[in-house]
Amino acid sequence: MSRKTVRLTLDNLADLPTPCRSCLFWELDPVRRDRLCEEDRSLEKEVWLSHVLREWGSCGRLAMVDDQAVGYAIYAPAAFVPGSSAFPTAPISPDAVQLTTVYVDEDHAGGGIGRLLIQGMARDLIKRGGLAAIEAFGDSRGRSGHCVVPAEFLSSVGFKTQRAHPRHPRMRMELKSALTWRDEVEQAIEKLLGVVRPAVRPAPKAARPHARDGRPPALG
Repeated sequence: MSRKTVRLTLDNLADLPTPCRSCLFWELDPVRRDRLCEEDRSLEKEVWLSHVLREWGSCGRLAMVDDQAVGYAIYAPAAFVPGSSAFPTAPISPDAVQLTTVYVDEDHAGGGIGRLLIQGMARDLIKRGGLAAIEAFGDSRGRSGHCVVPAEFLSSVGFKTQRAHPRHPRMRMELKSALTWRDEVEQAIEKLLGVVRPAVRPAPKAARPHARDGRPPALG
């Protein structure tokens, strides 16, 4: 069984589960969101993704198991996420990117797909450089729909509370910590699979040849 993450693009946006492919909980403020019908919501989702891809770059990862999408994560600078302004622990820190949503299909829950998505997101952001952290608004009471990530899950993958709140704490993961954590995980996997090889020891030096009379040959 192969597992990997791929970039979220306009070509695979339709692979998001219903109603996520038309959900605008984060992408629009509540007033604009309530004015749209279902058909317009799907179109607006495409417009939002196209805008972020053009202005900022990759903003999501799809988790693939045997080439089937089973989960996703979406993230972007807070300037592209007007829906976050309604949270009591807003705003997101200026040096951070916001993780808005993590979703895993129920049939694959508990199988490490959520952690795989966080690793893929961290790897993407680390490669870009110039970013300090990832922040997210957690739900301390568990999952509310698919829009707000459970605070318990965020804690389990390396986020720490940045600003406490009884319902929606703002949580943060430093990318430096994510880099160290990622390296440790990869090293552990390599050791488990037997990929890590022992250090190569230098070959012993060959004995200096001697002349037939037992004396060492002249140098130079």
